[in-house]
Amino acid sequence: MASAEKIVNELKKQGITHAVGVPDNGSARIYERLRTAPGIEVITVTREGEAFAIASGLYVGGKKPVIIIQNTGFLESGDAIRGTVVNMQVPVVVFIGYRGYHNRDKDGHWVDSVATFLEPTLKAWNLPYEMLETDSDVPCIASAFEQATETSLPTAVLLIGHATE
Repeated sequence: MASAEKIVNELKKQGITHAVGVPDNGSARIYERLRTAPGIEVITVTREGEAFAIASGLYVGGKKPVIIIQNTGFLESGDAIRGTVVNMQVPVVVFIGYRGYHNRDKDGHWVDSVATFLEPTLKAWNLPYEMLETDSDVPCIASAFEQATETSLPTAVLLIGHATE
C-alpha cells in the first residue's frame, strides 16, 4: 500500500490548493494528512458529483484543486464530469479509490461489481489514468498532473487499497 505521507508530499509539490471529495476507508489517511497541511483546504461534499462542480469553480477562480473520491461515487458522477470538468476543459486530477480491486473469487473474477466497471468506464469516456498501489508508484501523480495540464482535461489516479500512515 502507498504511504499517505508520500502521496500528500507529492500533492504539495504539485501546488494543490484544495482537496475536494468524499472521504472513504481507502483515502481516510490522505484526508487526515491534507487537513493539517498548510496552504491546502479540504472541502468535503455530500455527493461525489458536487466535487467536480466545486473543483471546476475553484479552477476558474485561479486555484489548483484535486478531487478524491471512490469508484462508486465516480460512476455516480457521470453527468457532473461531462457537464463540468470535460466541457469546461478543467485539467483536474481525480484520485479514485479502486474499491474491490483485490476482492476476487477463486476464478479471478471480481466479487464487487464496481471494480468491473471502473476501467472500462474511464476508457469509454476517454479519460486517461494511472495506477497507484505502492510507494514506488507515487511518481505517477506528477505524470497525471502533467497529462491533465497538457490536455486540459481530467486525469485519474486509481488508488489501489488503503493508504497507510
